[in-house]
Amino acid sequence: MSDVQTYAPGTHPDLPPPPNEVGVLAWLRQNLFSNWVNAGLTLASLALIIVIVPPLLSWFVFDAVFSGENRQACEGAGGACWAVVTARWNQFFYGLYPSDQTWRLNVVFVGLLLAVTPWLAPQAPFRRALVWFSLAYPFLAYWLLAGGLSLEPVHTGAWGGFTLTLVIGVTGIAASLPLGILLALGRQSSLPVVSMLCVAFIETVRGVPLIMFLFMASNMLNLFLPQGVQFDLLLRALIAVTLFSSAYMAEVVRGGLQAISSGQYEAAQAMGLTYWQSMRHIILPQALRTVIPGIVNNFIALFKDTSLVAIIGLFDLLNMAKAIVTDADWQGLSIEVYVFAGIVYWIVCFSMSRYSLWLEGSLDAENKDAA
Repeated sequence: MSDVQTYAPGTHPDLPPPPNEVGVLAWLRQNLFSNWVNAGLTLASLALIIVIVPPLLSWFVFDAVFSGENRQACEGAGGACWAVVTARWNQFFYGLYPSDQTWRLNVVFVGLLLAVTPWLAPQAPFRRALVWFSLAYPFLAYWLLAGGLSLEPVHTGAWGGFTLTLVIGVTGIAASLPLGILLALGRQSSLPVVSMLCVAFIETVRGVPLIMFLFMASNMLNLFLPQGVQFDLLLRALIAVTLFSSAYMAEVVRGGLQAISSGQYEAAQAMGLTYWQSMRHIILPQALRTVIPGIVNNFIALFKDTSLVAIIGLFDLLNMAKAIVTDADWQGLSIEVYVFAGIVYWIVCFSMSRYSLWLEGSLDAENKDAA
């Protein structure tokens, strides 16, 4: 038998790999031109990009107008009139909040970033101090937004724009998750009364639209309160949004709980853990990790649904955009106004989606390291 070893063309260990097997050419061949179908789709996509992108860039940037006092500044321009955005920037983001007090909203935005850091990035430095800050943040934020105690009072009716959208969205997200977890656990409870109440609440809420909840909170909630006791309109909207979202969150969490094998429950019992200890240390961490995509999907839907509060007269980002469009100085610029509002919504929702993917990858890496 011959000892001579044969190699496929271009695979000799002493020879470099062919140019089409490594680098950019290899990536293009494997991902875009791997067969005739993919090659055709790639070329068609390139043709579509060439047809669509240049006109969009011209309208968005090159032929657009970015400054002006009214729509007359954009006459004759072939692109978008972004002057409406720059001129009404404060209304888009701060609503009707007093212009000399908007620094308080900026502090609230910065504080929010610090408050969510220890929960979104557990490895962040000074995590313990940030956790204490995040617990105190809701009270600090309310004081800055509403005023009092040496700050000029500002009624919630003046809150608006992106600030109001953020207040409703963040409050709904932060409150609906723990409430949804409790509802999911209650639905699986062995106590019939608790289980029936949770099922009734979840199925009732999921059977009606959010608009109905907002109308009930706006017009009927005060009827069930003692005489002389009234809730602020914004507070009623926050209650409605939180309760509505918690019902959907409960079903997502329940799906994660059902995905946990019975062996995990038996192991917790064998270790002598109580019900709440087993849920906190063993069951819920695994269940929530399983349903991260569903949880974030609910968060994204909730943040977009905040635009429905415009129906009850709250000037969130969308309602503020509608008000700007009806201004005589900027009539006819609805495309620019709504495109800008859509971009703001997209940035927030896309950020949540990317964080979800990062968190899933991070947890998968931790599981592999532990294994």
